[in-house]
Amino acid sequence: MTPSADAGAWLELSVEADVEAIEAISEILGRVATGGVSVEPAFDLVEEGLGARVDPSRPATVRGYVPARDPATAAAAAGEVEAALGHLQAFGLRPIGPVRTRLVHEDDWAEAWKAYFPVLRVGPHIVIRPTWRRHRRRPGDVVVAMDPGMAFGTGLHPTTRLCLAALEPLAADGTLARARVLDVGCGSGILAIAAVRLGAAGAIGVDTDPIAIESTTANARRNRLVRRVRARVGSLPTEDGPFDVVLANLIAGVLVPLAPALHEELRPGGTLVASGIFVDRETEVRAAFRSAGMAVGERTAEGDWVALRAVRPA
Repeated sequence: MTPSADAGAWLELSVEADVEAIEAISEILGRVATGGVSVEPAFDLVEEGLGARVDPSRPATVRGYVPARDPATAAAAAGEVEAALGHLQAFGLRPIGPVRTRLVHEDDWAEAWKAYFPVLRVGPHIVIRPTWRRHRRRPGDVVVAMDPGMAFGTGLHPTTRLCLAALEPLAADGTLARARVLDVGCGSGILAIAAVRLGAAGAIGVDTDPIAIESTTANARRNRLVRRVRARVGSLPTEDGPFDVVLANLIAGVLVPLAPALHEELRPGGTLVASGIFVDRETEVRAAFRSAGMAVGERTAEGDWVALRAVRPA
């Protein structure tokens, strides 16, 4: 599909693939998709269509958005992605589908992308509710209202779900009570907001993408937490530490070099929750954390993704 000139349109590039290839495909799309990249795992609607259950056995869909106002540039971006995915196949990853394209007009954008995000229950209590969806609240529900925008998910990606699920035990054992939390690579702010909803005193989010900061700030406002969840452009060190809890939903290639800086952001006895770790790189991440002076403890996994809980010794 070749897009026609339209100053208010985006070319959506979508690829279906096994979870093993999600990280690599997201990186490839991210090279050209200035409108953002999102990951939609396969899910089944439940509770009369008001909730979702993720099915990790089925392929996920990775979507990227390229401005379509210059048809030639958009077409070239699609070609670049197709070529890179062809090279990726040479690594023998499990099935990667073809690049599918469609033109999404600005006026239709909200309805076009909102269809991909259902209400999602993560763990016993956390509920991620896109602002345009209804939810029947149960006793004990901790509801986080999200409007992710083009570039950010609502907790559907396994790495985000693993981080969210790790927060509930921290709330149960008192670790989050009145805690100062740092969310590294905050994206939509989903982890920072959930942490505060679960009892943290406040959270600071940092991200290198200004759009992420806008998204986090807007979502904090939607959840009436604008004074307790703050975000700014940046990375580590933050110069705001030490923190009781640090959340880092990144990837192994970022976690490994950041391990010493993550350690320094923690107070003695503080807890790190790290996700975005593909199982093949778990050993490398563990070694980096131990080398930085942290004790690696609890491990959780979903499919081929792993989250680790580590502590800076007191």
